[in-house]
Amino acid sequence: MILDDHPAILEVVTEALRYAHYEVMDISMGSQLFTAVSEFSPHLILLDYKLADTNGGDLCRQLKDSAEYRHIPVLIFSAYFTPADGNLPGGCDGILYKPLDLESLLTTIHLHLDGNLIAGNATL
Repeated sequence: MILDDHPAILEVVTEALRYAHYEVMDISMGSQLFTAVSEFSPHLILLDYKLADTNGGDLCRQLKDSAEYRHIPVLIFSAYFTPADGNLPGGCDGILYKPLDLESLLTTIHLHLDGNLIAGNATL
């Protein structure tokens, strides 16, 4: 599952993941997240950090505080963090730095998915 409020980023990342044979749901508003997670049951969530209606770090913290969803790996992508920052916002499982490199994106997703899941069998 991908949450980003920039249509161009959402489109490019969604298409790259579908090309890699992932089943993808994309949403553009933080207020849609918990309903979408409940309905779609993703194996991994990509969250933009700075959203128009909320903060991706806060959404991640809510997911990680939930017994129902804390097992889902959450990766935040942002232009507001650098590797030197060291902290993972909201207890996320990783950070992808913008501008996104699609090869790094796919590698990072693969590394965070359960070893039993492979491209084509995962729902994002």
